[in-house]
Amino acid sequence: MSLKYYHAEPLANSLKSMVPLGEKGLAYESIYVDLHKFEQHSDWFVAINPEGQVPVLDHGGTIITHTTVINEYLEDMFPDAQPDSGPLRPRDPLGAARMRYWNKFVDEHVMNFVSMHGWHRLVGVIARNIENGEFEKLMESIPLPDQRKKWMTARSGFSEADLANATDKIVYALDKIERQLGETRWLAGDSYTLADINFYSHCGMMVERMFPDLGVAEKYPRLIDWRDRVTARPAVAAALKSEDRTAPGLRTWSGAR
Repeated sequence: MSLKYYHAEPLANSLKSMVPLGEKGLAYESIYVDLHKFEQHSDWFVAINPEGQVPVLDHGGTIITHTTVINEYLEDMFPDAQPDSGPLRPRDPLGAARMRYWNKFVDEHVMNFVSMHGWHRLVGVIARNIENGEFEKLMESIPLPDQRKKWMTARSGFSEADLANATDKIVYALDKIERQLGETRWLAGDSYTLADINFYSHCGMMVERMFPDLGVAEKYPRLIDWRDRVTARPAVAAALKSEDRTAPGLRTWSGAR
């Protein structure tokens, strides 16, 4: 059965499932969804994913959404397609549990806080440039209530308290991962897994640019080494060079979905 991958720029969620497709050498049709034109809320896309969010994997007509689910689905459906370094989900129960622990940590304690800063700095500019009548019409087209609230908050601006709390959460995550990389070569152990792809996609590749005041290179040398090793992987490099129509200035982050 054929694979179709609906995605935006190769960053954040769209990158997160694009990399496993490349690592496993799976042929797929790449279908770009232009977030800057709000195609994710258009009738044709909502017919594919009623939540109006990218990315989406279409496997012969079976629709899979949410990147952590997509990535495990690929492992289940294509267990023999794997990179030279081994399966992206460890085959032993303990290894798989460690991978899932880090995926859960990134999904629940990292992604949303990085996303908040991105929305505040970038999506907020877009939202404030939309005229009132047009903005309300756009809000009506967004299927998820939480996503509508996020757009409205971005338009008015996130509070300084919320942004400071998000930064604290990110610093906690960086500290935690730096310690882990002092014990194991990759997040979940000695093998590169979906957990590494997850953190890299949402935070690892862009944290220095988004938070220059944190002094990431000086404080987190193991994280920098890990980031460079992930970036050097052929599948990651190929994904990062894939289709990118981001407007100037937005290349450092893409999480509006």
